[in-house]
Amino acid sequence: MNLIVDAGNTYVKVAVFQKDNMLFYESFKKEVFQKKIEKILQEYVKIDRMITSSVTTLSSDTQQFLQNLRIEVHTLTHQTKVPFQNTYATPKTLGVDRIALVVAAVTKYPKQNVLVIDAGTCITYDFKTDKEVYLGGGISPGIQLRYKTLNLLTANLPLLEPKMPENYIGNSTENAIHSGVSIGVITEIDGIIDRYKEQFEHLTVILTGGDTNFLAKRLKNTIFANSKFLLEGLNNVLEYIRYND
Repeated sequence: MNLIVDAGNTYVKVAVFQKDNMLFYESFKKEVFQKKIEKILQEYVKIDRMITSSVTTLSSDTQQFLQNLRIEVHTLTHQTKVPFQNTYATPKTLGVDRIALVVAAVTKYPKQNVLVIDAGTCITYDFKTDKEVYLGGGISPGIQLRYKTLNLLTANLPLLEPKMPENYIGNSTENAIHSGVSIGVITEIDGIIDRYKEQFEHLTVILTGGDTNFLAKRLKNTIFANSKFLLEGLNNVLEYIRYND
């Protein structure tokens, strides 16, 4: 049984898997990390392996806590064994979250051209070929980041919550911001999908991340929406390590 930990800047997402079946999921603030992990291990005593993925460095206290656990703990890095060929020019700088997403794509869609779009703080695009070769992708600001940037870096623009305007022609400052951000993101994503389709036949597109629900039904391209794709990818990494050590 596997314990999966995805640690972000503020929140930690955890899941318990029995092979490919997710038995438990929870999201909580980093301040209660140790308490939550201890409780999960008490409730799921058959957990024998754990993998952590973090966009930031875990504190020394947290690292020491992990080292003292009764289970085998792995930390996902660019050196972790993965079931794809990585041709990224700077593999050391490739985010571990992106590595996990590609592993999920390889595991769930083998021998297919797959574009994974993770719509969170940033929008990342990651592409693997039907030969299981990772080529790279793109990074752009996410929806919330675009709204916040307009507010922080200008004198008069307000901070708004994401909203889809009724018309792409904004007839007020607020509507113009919503048009520029929300419709802009959708147009960007659809445009990038179209670019990949021009070059790669039979493209499978996966949409994941915190803004999945906001975007999924508004894209013109056919996509598979899966907000837990990253956690599934981390579990796939751990299973791959289990059988390839």
